[in-house]
Amino acid sequence: MNAKTTFRFSLMGLLVSAVFASGAAMAQATTDTAVPGHPRVNEVNQRLDNQQNRIQNGVKDGQINAKQEARDEKHDSNIAQRESADEAKHNGHLTKQEQHNLNKSENKNSRRIHRQRTH
Repeated sequence: MNAKTTFRFSLMGLLVSAVFASGAAMAQATTDTAVPGHPRVNEVNQRLDNQQNRIQNGVKDGQINAKQEARDEKHDSNIAQRESADEAKHNGHLTKQEQHNLNKSENKNSRRIHRQRTH
């Protein structure tokens, strides 16, 4: 193996490790965090949890490779960050428009995950 290939494998290993660490942190942050009286927040969080589970099941079944997993995790992380920023603007609530925008992004990710797992 040449140095370039070794570097690529090392970089990919580091990336996969970071994804697993962020995925575990995200799973801990969203597990059983139902916010009473905040159905929009709860819905978005539940969808993120479901997608996280679908990604992990795809990896376990060999339907999703490490590169696809990293990309999907990055997209879900971006949605979670946008949700947190939106909640911060409205004292822990999401407006209907913010929920709509987050759901639109989640729908796109959901379709991508589905395509990866069925092809």
